[in-house]
Amino acid sequence: MTARKISLAVMTFTLALAGASAARGADSVVVQPGSSVVVQPGQPSVTVQPSQPSVTVQPAPPSTVVVPLPQTTVQASDIEATEVRAQTIYANKIKAPMVQGTVHQSDSVKIKDTKGDIKAPSLSAGVIYADTIKARTVVAEHIYVKDLEKD
Repeated sequence: MTARKISLAVMTFTLALAGASAARGADSVVVQPGSSVVVQPGQPSVTVQPSQPSVTVQPAPPSTVVVPLPQTTVQASDIEATEVRAQTIYANKIKAPMVQGTVHQSDSVKIKDTKGDIKAPSLSAGVIYADTIKARTVVAEHIYVKDLEKD
């Protein structure tokens, strides 16, 4: 039997028993959820009070948002920005107090077809080629650079 059928059977039995006991003027007993009572004929009536359902709310785990960098390629002679981000950076010189990523020392980076200088608050690209990068923060998975100055 399911819990619902058992509960319905107990309540039906209880009501029948209560009606019979009330006719005799007997005392009544209240049974709280989680306890059990055996009722013999001729004993007081039994009232079963249904338990209140409990609800436990679990907060959702914090989600991590990964924003992919644009898959563009930037080529410049000099880049000056507060923040420079890329998947890969190739530069002859980087001046930045904070550099995050795997730094690979290289002899020199040959840059062809540069598009001039870039001055911006922030620069994001898939790949960056530059002769010089001056920034507060440089972040890339791989940084190939000849001269790295952390000032």
